Amino acid sequence: MRKTKLITALDLDLKQAEEIVYSLKNYVKYYKIGPVLFMQYGVKSIEMVKKYGGEVFLDLKLHDIPNTVKEAIEEANKLGIYSISVHTLGGPTMIKSAVNSAKKLKIWGVTILTSIDLIEFHRIGFRYSLEKQVQHLAKLANDTSLDGVIASPRELYYLRQTLGENIKIITPSIRLKPTSADDDQKRFMTPRQAKESGSDFIVVGRPITKAQNPIKAAQEILKEIE
Repeated sequence: MRKTKLITALDLDLKQAEEIVYSLKNYVKYYKIGPVLFMQYGVKSIEMVKKYGGEVFLDLKLHDIPNTVKEAIEEANKLGIYSISVHTLGGPTMIKSAVNSAKKLKIWGVTILTSIDLIEFHRIGFRYSLEKQVQHLAKLANDTSLDGVIASPRELYYLRQTLGENIKIITPSIRLKPTSADDDQKRFMTPRQAKESGSDFIVVGRPITKAQNPIKAAQEILKEIE
């Protein structure tokens, strides 16, 4: 049976992030550090997570010419992080540069951002349906030997059909209940739905970090995916 793991997203300032990591250190192993926290505090944010025994998913969504991405991954190898994200829209040559430059570091490929709904998707100008485009980019990720693909849980059914069990699927856009109209996550599922649909890692931020009791919120999520 698949064991779905929880990644807590630290979209906070360093002090708040440390409070969350400290409180969850006995329950959660993986933490996402995104552009806001990393741009403010850099390697300090990674060192903070590691201090409490956590593993870091550095979500920078690298998307540049192959040589630049290659050099970025070579530097990322030195950070002792678990994984880093690249954008699959960078193309197969860029992805291969990332994969070939990684050592123990896992490379995860972003497909279509979970904040994008059908209206925005068509405004960008893609010719496929949203689901078909995600499927296409996930296949590209698989063909270029990425360790994982990042996609909305709404696409899990199609992705497992396309990829089988050959690649890890990481799903942000996890909510415990229906969201408000101003929530920027458009294609979401509950933790249990994501697990049952085939997610290997679920990424959860605000439902934990903004909860009155983050430990209780994390425990409820872990119970759902056990």
